[in-house]
Amino acid sequence: MMARLASARQQAVATLPAGRAWGRPRSVLLGLLVLLVVALVLNLGYGAVTISPVQIIAILAERIGWDLGITYTEQQVAVIWAIRLPRVLLGVLVGAALAVAGAILQGIFRNPLAEPGLIGVSSGAALAAVATIVLDLVLIGPATLPLAAFLGGLVTTFVVYSLARHHGRTEVVTLVLTGIAVNALAGALTGFLVFFASDQQLRAIVFWSLGSLGGATWPAVWASAPFVVVPVLLAPRFGLALNLLALGEREAFHLGLDTERLRLILIPLAALMTGAAVAVAGTVGFVGLVAPHLLRLIGGPDHRYVLPASALGGASLVLLADLTARTVVAPAELPLGVVMAMLGGPFFLWLIQRTRREQGGWG
Repeated sequence: MMARLASARQQAVATLPAGRAWGRPRSVLLGLLVLLVVALVLNLGYGAVTISPVQIIAILAERIGWDLGITYTEQQVAVIWAIRLPRVLLGVLVGAALAVAGAILQGIFRNPLAEPGLIGVSSGAALAAVATIVLDLVLIGPATLPLAAFLGGLVTTFVVYSLARHHGRTEVVTLVLTGIAVNALAGALTGFLVFFASDQQLRAIVFWSLGSLGGATWPAVWASAPFVVVPVLLAPRFGLALNLLALGEREAFHLGLDTERLRLILIPLAALMTGAAVAVAGTVGFVGLVAPHLLRLIGGPDHRYVLPASALGGASLVLLADLTARTVVAPAELPLGVVMAMLGGPFFLWLIQRTRREQGGWG
């Protein structure tokens, strides 16, 4: 068995395109890390109150007892710690979660068009959140809405996955079709609840459903961090298994990969990350589609690097989109979901045409 798995690893690596950017994985990851740092500095420094990069460093250093001798105002300190830093960290968590979840689902389904909404996480979270708003549920105070959205996403995913299982196995086509049906049903129920909502409730529903980091707080950051950081760190451990799956499900099974066990682990993992992201930022589409696929175009399909790169790329993408949302119509603010849709919609159309030209992409 060990010899067969070793041979499978060699075959999986051999099938990956060579000589492209992933031939220098450290350089690619370093470049993405630099992009993330730039996005962090821009988001922390730019806005109604301008803060220079050196002042940002000085303010952060002061919190751990280092006095760099750089002058700044108390207003700038308050803006960093109370408003911008929790928003930036929440954006990093949301972007990393959605992008890694998208990379996982694209690998499992062997389809570049797959994304977190495919398995019903976003629609289930939206239904639970809208129900909480319309029914005016405040069981545990302000935490009721994000907790309801998180649980709604997980329950919907469990229903989709359970309906797709047959004789102990999960049928991929059935899973996708079931996800479409459950998404439609959840959307219909959401619309039914919206019909009975008051004007004030409608404003809350619209703000939440379009996605935003405007409500970022430190409790939201700490509450969502474990459900994002742990899965994001675990995901690259399954990179080689996803490479084997790219050979084809039957081939991967004969090479020693337990494909059913892999789905049983990775689909809930993707649902966990997506549910946590939707619970704190609302519905933000296309991150799970755009970020991992762009990285595949740049560097090839090796999931050992696509997964960590997706975390960095997705975080940067959300931060830059949020910066645009905050500044392009200042002093007003665009919903984050609108900015991502304006970016992701054309990309998705291009991706459909590209997949058609390649006669089905990954098959």
